[in-house]
This record gives sequence, structure tokens and C-alpha cells, in this order.
Amino acid sequence: MAQISLFSSLFSWLPRRQAPSAAAAAALPMPAPSAARTDPAIAWGAKVPDAFKRKTIALCRRLEMEPDHLMAIMAFETGRSFDPAVTNRAGSGATGLIQFMPATAKALGTTTARLATMSALEQLDYVEKYLAPYAGRMGDLDSAYMAVLYPRAVGREPGHVLFRKGSVAYKLNRGLDANGDGRVTKAEAAARVRALLAEGLRPGLIG
Repeated sequence: MAQISLFSSLFSWLPRRQAPSAAAAAALPMPAPSAARTDPAIAWGAKVPDAFKRKTIALCRRLEMEPDHLMAIMAFETGRSFDPAVTNRAGSGATGLIQFMPATAKALGTTTARLATMSALEQLDYVEKYLAPYAGRMGDLDSAYMAVLYPRAVGREPGHVLFRKGSVAYKLNRGLDANGDGRVTKAEAAARVRALLAEGLRPGLIG
């Protein structure tokens, strides 16, 4: 997290102004709440409530990853809906913002059924809890997505093979096999997420 430097001491030589009277102070206009803090625009930020956006930015700071990357991942995993109850069409049982598998949900102390009843804002707590072990290792989009899809490939080369034809994992993810060669590589798996990142940065979606 970037630290904010304080420069007040540089201006200590300036003459002090007399504080306004209570009546004068009461007449001064109050600054608008938004003037104190402005959240940065992020991919798909216009698609979600402000509270969701702020929470995503905050957890990404803690995880040392880009909010744009996590937003692109969630857009991909939910079909651009950011629906915490969305389920995998292939029948894997995966549910939610990053498609938690049943076993994954159990390891996090919950179930996919419970995750589906949460608001998107509430489910972000479990997104952070799941990604916490990979904090500091998700500096690029491909690595961030591998943490969600196939953690063993975090840090591997783009051509690393994740799934091969004939396996259950390939069947569930065969849509990622861009060239149809019966193998899903790390680069192929992340390609659609990269496309969703570019889409989410377009006017009308970034915010």
C-alpha cells in the first residue's frame, strides 16, 4: 500500500490566521462528503454498487493485487452479472463471484448453498479469505486468475498445460481450449479474462 507523505511542516513559516468566530464558522459552507475522498475508477466499476467497488479496492490493497484484475475475474466467472448466486452451467456445483467449488466452500467454513444466499458485498469476505494465501503473488492478471482456476499454475509459464482432454477438469473447462487441441494452457485459460478486462475498461463500464 502506498504511503501518504505529510508536508505540513514545510509550510510552518506561513503566518497563522486568526480562527473565525463561532458565528462565522457556523456560516461557512460544509464541504461535500465526496470532496474528502474520491475512489479511483476501476474496470466494471459502473456495473456494481459503490459499496461493492470500495470493498473490492480495499481487499485488493491488502492482497497486493490490482482491483481491475479481480473485477475482470468476477465479471468472467459470473457472466458479467456479479451475481453471488450464479452457478456453473456444466454442473460442477461451483457458485458465486469466483465460482467457489463445494469442497472449497467447506474449507472456508461455509457451503455453496450459504454462499448463494449472501449478498455480493458479504460474499467478498470469502473471496478475500480464499485469495489470502496468494497475497503478493498475483501481480499480473494471469497469475490472479490462476489463483482462482488452478493455483498450481501461479508463477508458471504461459504454455503450462492445465487440463487435458479426457479428464473431468477438461470437460468442465473445454470452452477455454481456444485452438481445440485437447489441451488448456495457462495463456488460453486467461485469454477470456483478459478480454473481459479490456471490455470492463471501456466507457460506460469503467467507473
